[in-house]
Amino acid sequence: MAKKRNQYFPDAVTHPGRTLTEKLEELGMGPKEFAIRAGKPEKTIIAILKGKSSITPDMAVQFENVLKIPAHFWLNRQHQYDEFVARQEREELLQESIAWAKLFPVAEMIKKQWLPQQSTIEKKTAELLSYFGVSHHLGWEQYYLKQQLKVAFRISLAHTKEPYAISAWLRRGEIQANELYSKDYSARNFKEALPEIKTVMAKHPADFFKRLQSICLDAGVKVVHTPCLPKAPISGSTRWLNDTPLIQLSGRYNRNDSFWFTFYHEAGHILLHGKKDIFLEDIDYSDKDMQKEEEANAFAAEWTLTREQQEEILEAIPLNASKIRAFAKKFNTHPGIIIGRLHHERLVEYSLGREFFEHVNLN
Repeated sequence: MAKKRNQYFPDAVTHPGRTLTEKLEELGMGPKEFAIRAGKPEKTIIAILKGKSSITPDMAVQFENVLKIPAHFWLNRQHQYDEFVARQEREELLQESIAWAKLFPVAEMIKKQWLPQQSTIEKKTAELLSYFGVSHHLGWEQYYLKQQLKVAFRISLAHTKEPYAISAWLRRGEIQANELYSKDYSARNFKEALPEIKTVMAKHPADFFKRLQSICLDAGVKVVHTPCLPKAPISGSTRWLNDTPLIQLSGRYNRNDSFWFTFYHEAGHILLHGKKDIFLEDIDYSDKDMQKEEEANAFAAEWTLTREQQEEILEAIPLNASKIRAFAKKFNTHPGIIIGRLHHERLVEYSLGREFFEHVNLN
């Protein structure tokens, strides 16, 4: 994250009307005379002197003729004052957003370097607003809770248990995706890439995630790894950023069988369900379509270990390590995928084959 240059912002800046008042007193010139000389209504000059009106470029040029002070002086003074007022208003907005900021796992976000370290709650609040790209916490509420931009974010997190942590996790995925370049999305290319991805799954090399990400980028799909946040136990998510699908994976269970099933589940959402929805795994939300979830589960099952393949394996019971390796090679899958499926459906003892599970270290 780029460091911001130190900037100085004064604690107080007076309205240029005060400077004008002092200059007119120095010249012994009253508001009415000055108004006549400058060709402006007296009430306008009085409003400026009282700090209730601004000096415009046109006025600044006229003032230059009368007072022999360059127009840019008055315009700079007005600009400094306007910026000061804007920053004061910004500070008030920050104060209003502090209670909102305290609802986020800010300490964990800082630890993960999603946010920079800051010394005060005001500065932390400002960083959090910047993280979400909003100027006030109400902007976050309109986007994530009230669905004011359904084109971009089609579900409401209002009825989830932890909308704050979930939104922070989702936003991190968007930021990561923006740092990646992908080709234009092609459903055909993505479908054709799935067998190659399955081979990566079967071999599970040390750089498996890098290979997965590269293959998907060539098909126009962005895949990112975003570690879980406290109170946001999400395994994965699928959504479209404009015309580019994004698969966001947490590696939550730190096991290859879970990781790959989640990936193919999300891939199923992309190929089967298009751009209309956002999908969050392991999270209950009001717009969740269980039929689409079941369809994505079926898609993932077919790509990791088909029902027919599973039946063939069961016919070989009692199983041992040698048989499991042979079936994995035959079906171009990973032994851990086979064991994970059989454990999940309670078809074998949990003690069988646990040595085949691979840790998913993405950090």
